[in-house]
Amino acid sequence: MTRRPRIVDAHHHVWDLSVRDQDWITGEELAPLRRDFTLADLEPEARANGVSATVLVQTVTLPEETPEFLALAHGSDLVAGVVGWSDLTAPGIADTLAALRELPGGDRLVSLRHQVQGEPDPRWLLRPDVQRGLAAVADAGLVYDLVVQPHQLPAAVRAAELLPGLTFVLDHAGKPQIATGQQHPWADDVRALAALPNTVCKLSGLVTEADPHDWTLEDLRPYAGTVLDAFGPGRLMFGSDWPVCRLAATYTEVVETALALLDGLADDERDAVLATTAERVYGLR
Repeated sequence: MTRRPRIVDAHHHVWDLSVRDQDWITGEELAPLRRDFTLADLEPEARANGVSATVLVQTVTLPEETPEFLALAHGSDLVAGVVGWSDLTAPGIADTLAALRELPGGDRLVSLRHQVQGEPDPRWLLRPDVQRGLAAVADAGLVYDLVVQPHQLPAAVRAAELLPGLTFVLDHAGKPQIATGQQHPWADDVRALAALPNTVCKLSGLVTEADPHDWTLEDLRPYAGTVLDAFGPGRLMFGSDWPVCRLAATYTEVVETALALLDGLADDERDAVLATTAERVYGLR
């Protein structure tokens, strides 16, 4: 590697427990996350690792969070984009998105996301009311982030087929079961998704899908290799998944791991994964 690349962190979170509980933080395994994580906590770690811009991603399915995140972005020279939440099934979703764009920081709304991974229906993305909502996201010029479990990938593939005008971003490489070493059918389904031109993938969240206490670079390499081969550098983007990553690795370790997984790429290919794909797909300024 001849030079330290510029980095855009396309996936991180913040929360303040005095404002709102994060009800997904349950059990002993997640206990280290039960504290506030703010932009003030993130900024020194991001800057120290050469991160020039970030994308702040929703954590809860409540409408109040997205305006708060837009306001944070409006007051930050680090947060260049926000992946928010709004009820896709609401009849007024188009008006809601238009109203969000008018708020302070509304120009930094780049995508929506729903916690599809928690939906019991594996075909939730294909429900008619969800499809109408996704069409409204496309009409608003936004992207849609997919946070799904491996068994929900076939529905994600079909959703992307049905809405070719909407760009779908697969978070955390589709959450492969790295801890057990299982690659199939995840790998086949990821390749099916990548075969569609309106899809992109995040190289994020891998350290916590592995054994968080005993992972190695070699554990991650087959999964990173699959998404790199399937999507190519021009449709792959780096994300730290901070502070969730802290269950398995520090911010610096996540960055260094990504650099190691991308070692051997040409400079422009590495730059795509680390910065320019996110800038292009999310329209970051």
